[in-house]
Amino acid sequence: MKSESPQGMLLGDVEVIRIVEWQGAFAPARALVPESGADVWKANEEWLAPDHWEPESDQAVMALQTWVLRSGGRTVLVDTGVGNGRERPGSPQFHHRQGDFLGLLARAGIQPEDVDIVVNTHLHADHVGWNTIGVEGEWVPAFPNAQYLIPAADDFHFGSDNAYAKGRQEDDRLVYEDSVAPVHRAGQSVVWEGAHRIDARLTLEPAPGHTPGSCVLRLASGTDRAVFVGDLLHSPVQVLDPSCNSCFCLDARGAAASRRRILERAAAERELVVPAHFGGSGAVEVRREGEGFALTPSRW
Repeated sequence: MKSESPQGMLLGDVEVIRIVEWQGAFAPARALVPESGADVWKANEEWLAPDHWEPESDQAVMALQTWVLRSGGRTVLVDTGVGNGRERPGSPQFHHRQGDFLGLLARAGIQPEDVDIVVNTHLHADHVGWNTIGVEGEWVPAFPNAQYLIPAADDFHFGSDNAYAKGRQEDDRLVYEDSVAPVHRAGQSVVWEGAHRIDARLTLEPAPGHTPGSCVLRLASGTDRAVFVGDLLHSPVQVLDPSCNSCFCLDARGAAASRRRILERAAAERELVVPAHFGGSGAVEVRREGEGFALTPSRW
């Protein structure tokens, strides 16, 4: 899967930079979104391919990416990818991965010490991996001056006290131990619940379902609006039918309810919708269409 150069735009007074580690075919389309029918993909092939779907292989196309926001003189990272050298035996795509994430940040003019805030929209492996780096056999925060904003419900759910309710999956235990617990030990974590205002332009809000603590980041600056939705959306077909969950959603009913609520507001307030993993331009504009929604790729 290919790496890409940083891409940027300005939303009000906030600079948004897209850091793409890789983008390509990820999984069979209906394995990723099991409730979607083959007819939906085929009927929308003209715009789903090639950025979101490979019709020949029937593979969903996704990106592993981080969004960098420069707001009010501070640098904010939204999610941190998979990380390097991680033990992820249950996720072959992420197991012992070696990427150039810090190099991509550097080429965008961002050094680790420049980062002020790290937002983890939830605590799955591909959203927290570059929270930490290995130094002399220990995992330590990758961004020494940053506050790491961690949803309380996910910290409890995936942490050792809850033990994943009925026993954590092995990969979840490993993720927490190498990418979350070291941040707590370093005193750099802020565990939040309810809502969390980063500054006058950026606010975190709960959107549970994909995980118990899944959240969205709202951007409001001038007349521009955007909502960074994490894994509420893995594919644009979920915009067409918000009842369709990904295979990774832990609470199907809750995820669908959060997805519809976020899309309804995005359509009403003309918010740019920015998922964690969309290929192509990486973001979409949505509008109401009957009982559902339609979308247009953003003008990135």
